[in-house]
Amino acid sequence: MFNGSETTATVLIILVAIGVLGWGFNRARSYGKLGILAWLQSVVLTAPWLLFFGLFAAGIYLNIVGILFLLVASAGLYIYLGRLLRAAGQDALLQDRVKKLLQDKQDSPETPNLKENQSDNLTTQKLKEESTGTNPIKTEVAPIPEEDLKMIQGIFGIDTFFATETIPYQEGVIFKGNLRGTEPEAVYSRLATALEERCGDRYRLFLVDGPEGKPVIIVLPSSNDPQPSTLSQKILAVVLLIATIITSIEAVSLLLKFDFFDTPERFGEALPISLGVWTILTAHELGHWWQAKRHQVRLSLPFFIPNLQIGSFGAITRFESLVPHRAALFDISVAGPAFGGIVSLVMLIMGLLLSHEGSLFQIPAQFFSGSFLVGGLAKLFLGASLQKTIVDVHPLTIVGWLGLVVTALNLMPAGQLDGGRIVQAIYGRKTARRTTIATLILLGIVALLNPANPLILYWAIVILFLQRGAERPSLNEITEPDDTRAVLALLALFLMVATLIPLSPGLAGSLGIGG
Repeated sequence: MFNGSETTATVLIILVAIGVLGWGFNRARSYGKLGILAWLQSVVLTAPWLLFFGLFAAGIYLNIVGILFLLVASAGLYIYLGRLLRAAGQDALLQDRVKKLLQDKQDSPETPNLKENQSDNLTTQKLKEESTGTNPIKTEVAPIPEEDLKMIQGIFGIDTFFATETIPYQEGVIFKGNLRGTEPEAVYSRLATALEERCGDRYRLFLVDGPEGKPVIIVLPSSNDPQPSTLSQKILAVVLLIATIITSIEAVSLLLKFDFFDTPERFGEALPISLGVWTILTAHELGHWWQAKRHQVRLSLPFFIPNLQIGSFGAITRFESLVPHRAALFDISVAGPAFGGIVSLVMLIMGLLLSHEGSLFQIPAQFFSGSFLVGGLAKLFLGASLQKTIVDVHPLTIVGWLGLVVTALNLMPAGQLDGGRIVQAIYGRKTARRTTIATLILLGIVALLNPANPLILYWAIVILFLQRGAERPSLNEITEPDDTRAVLALLALFLMVATLIPLSPGLAGSLGIGG
């Protein structure tokens, strides 16, 4: 049975889940039928996990057949909704084309759009100049050569971006105006190509949301691009890699009940398990590298963060070139946790399957109550064995759990962590800043409530001093990633929470974990 505090916690979790679903529905409703269908897809894809852990929290656990049935049913509904979404998208595209034709007719010289004239403070003469593409742009003194500025202004037109004002910004300029067309990606591509044809590789064009909520164009010299790592930074990356190898061996040796620093001759005993940890870290970085190469984005060497408790917190990786759009930022950011998480999950499940009486590690059964996800899988595969005080487990169980923890820590929605970049890619920079603040506050509270375990405090310090800033904007910051990426983002964040949230003592007891 649940006590009062556990009931309160369960109710709070349910209320938070309802709040997140309600927020997603409210956000989707503004996009009409397309938004509602996309929201339903996200609900259908995450429903099996929510149902599984909801039943698990209530003391009801499904067998593998039930889980497979939920996943298959979810996939079928997801495909069906996808067909409806594509059909609705085609209807919306036709409607957009009709609206564009009507808008073009209203903006023609015979029927000037006076409402737009008033809102933009343009005179009738300026409307006529717009129709001929000869509109004079209000310009302040810009920090780039006048000849280059004129060439840059020449890329704009009534069918792409109608610029009305030029404002100096850092070493470049901001162009205010009106974005034309219903596809920002196509507009950006035309403008960027035109800029490269006129000015070569000297400037970069950014399409971003302005302070007033309207798209603006920012042009900056290419000298502001992210710079390659210096020799000293590369040396630091190698030093941190060596330190991480040592700390991972030390963490494993402590699990094996000896200290590597005191008895280095026992190195061979810790090596096999350490290789498993390094495999997960390597898979994580290969995931980032694969998607970065696909999107033609350069990454720095990984700067690993050593830790004596779990071997490593993972690695910090810098972008050494500009990211083309938010979809690329998402793909690069999520690929690392996906690769590392899948390898970790496979190792954990294999370890649970291979566990038997007499396995290498003897751990308290309460170990499995430290994670909702690990506890649920352990109950599924080990069953009644968890009722013992001590459980014998295969080493892969430990390696997989460590990998899941490292993956989950990097999926926290803060700063330039993978999770922070994912939130920025899907929901924008403003939301990413807010989730960073909320994450740091939550980590601080957890660290104060659990001073015996300094792991969370260390991670909060790492984020605060090294990773708290948002990633710089993509070249095209306007075009949002598609609905599939949004669903995958929610799934990744959900699995992060399921990995890091522990089972309460009462819930663990009701599930037979630890007797």
